Amino acid sequence: MNIIIPGSVGFFLIKNGAVTEQQLFQALDIQKNSKELLGTILVNEGFCTEADVARAIEMKTGCKFVSIEEVGVNFAVANLIPTEIIARKGVLPLYQDEKRLFVVMRNPNDVVTRDNLAILTGGMEIVPLVSTDTELNAAIDSIINNASNIDTYDDEEDVEDEYSDLDDLAADEKPAVQLVNQVISNAVKSGASDIHIEPLEKTMRIRLRIDGVLHEVLQQPIKLHPAVSSRVKVIGGMDIAERRIPQDGRTTVKVDDRTFDIRIAVLPSVYGEKIVMRLLERGAKSVQLKDIRFSPAQSERFMKTIFMPYGFLLVTGPTGSGKSTTLYATLSEVSDITKHVITLEDPVERRMPGLCQVQMNTRAGMTFAAALRSVLRADPDIVMVGEIRDGETAKIAVESALTGHMVFSTLHTNDAPSAVTRLDEMGVEPFLTASSLVGVLAQRLVRVLCPRCKEAVDITYGELRNSMADFPIPEGKTLDDTVRIYQPKGCISCSNTGYKGRQGVFEFLQITPEMKNLILKRSGVQEIKELAMSQGMHTLRQEGIDKILEGTTSVEEVLRVIV
Repeated sequence: MNIIIPGSVGFFLIKNGAVTEQQLFQALDIQKNSKELLGTILVNEGFCTEADVARAIEMKTGCKFVSIEEVGVNFAVANLIPTEIIARKGVLPLYQDEKRLFVVMRNPNDVVTRDNLAILTGGMEIVPLVSTDTELNAAIDSIINNASNIDTYDDEEDVEDEYSDLDDLAADEKPAVQLVNQVISNAVKSGASDIHIEPLEKTMRIRLRIDGVLHEVLQQPIKLHPAVSSRVKVIGGMDIAERRIPQDGRTTVKVDDRTFDIRIAVLPSVYGEKIVMRLLERGAKSVQLKDIRFSPAQSERFMKTIFMPYGFLLVTGPTGSGKSTTLYATLSEVSDITKHVITLEDPVERRMPGLCQVQMNTRAGMTFAAALRSVLRADPDIVMVGEIRDGETAKIAVESALTGHMVFSTLHTNDAPSAVTRLDEMGVEPFLTASSLVGVLAQRLVRVLCPRCKEAVDITYGELRNSMADFPIPEGKTLDDTVRIYQPKGCISCSNTGYKGRQGVFEFLQITPEMKNLILKRSGVQEIKELAMSQGMHTLRQEGIDKILEGTTSVEEVLRVIV
């Protein structure tokens, strides 16, 4: 039989009106067969919030409740405690005075941990605080992200032989080694796709591209840049003495049991060499088409197209819009044991089992056009060409589709209808395009609003029209009527950006008999677009507006990525 013990967390939750006796007893029954804490069960069951539990713990223990998000994380104070202790014990030093250190603790009654923290800080008095688990976990992750914990460099060859002399570097290069390791570790933990190390007039700036947007994370004295540049060249297998011409390199690193291939580009600039490192995780879970989140109408049309026996399918969009990811997901969907799939890539970004992936080598004469000619003699069913860069490649790709192959490729255009006229400009005859092209998918990536901190805003259609002139007004509504949308705020969980993750926005142009007639007549982009819309195509803009109304992203984000 369950009883309510005076002074317990459950007692104070009932006293505060956060839960009912029935809900508390229900949670206690669940706890009998679980290792979870009572507060966690109550939150998971939806009976109360994390803040309610934290307030009850505050009343029980007398420890002050704080919002880490409002106070902020002071990394100088946090560094008073080793990172491994912070992670293992669930503690976070928040602020201090002359003799006291105020620490958020997952278990404020853990006297042993408090004594150990006092010893580690030279005898400071430890004052325990309480906060919500979500804020504490996010803050601890942020601390860990800023720690350097790259364990080993693990290239495809013998690492120990290749890097055996790293410890013998000059003493003034040791800080550069640590800094490069820390930056790579931070980038991995932050989910960054690129690292930018940029020499400015007086400082060296380090930025990470997270969810498609660059964020400055560090500035260091410019005098450190030559050592950092040399370190990056060493791990990338480049010539450290050459500083006048661009260089490319690559390496493989292991961070927390995850292996990353890193492509490195070094470019001479006015103040020194600009370095860009692109991170690609090996063994990352392959994206499937079902994960890409097409709208139902577009998904049906796209799936029908990719399973055609032959044809030419283009995926278009600017650099970094997710074209390669979509193509990999498409190949994963259509390939099976009965099909021979060959990909031509520069470089091979993701290794996929069951596919024959070919790396381009321009210096050796292995261009897309030359490779495509050879590949057609290797009896492929499906060919993926990484990018259509010139008219020769475009013509061969089109001709390959006409000879009974399914050809997938990418092209840089602003929207799907523009791809048709772009092929014409590249010298592909309209009758070849009309006969081979089966579809064009244009796409962009928009950042997703952080689900934890996004704010609801009621705004009039008139106000929306001021920033987005084509925002649709439903039938029966006026400019003065309001609609609920969401905007970014920023919290610890999303590193105060207001966004967490990205989603695709798509526009699929299906080549119908009527569309073929327009192609043969060399019709303009607008005429092609109008026909496609009349046949059911949703434009990038329409899809973006749908995501605004769903609360997935913001008006500002759609305007940022979609013209």
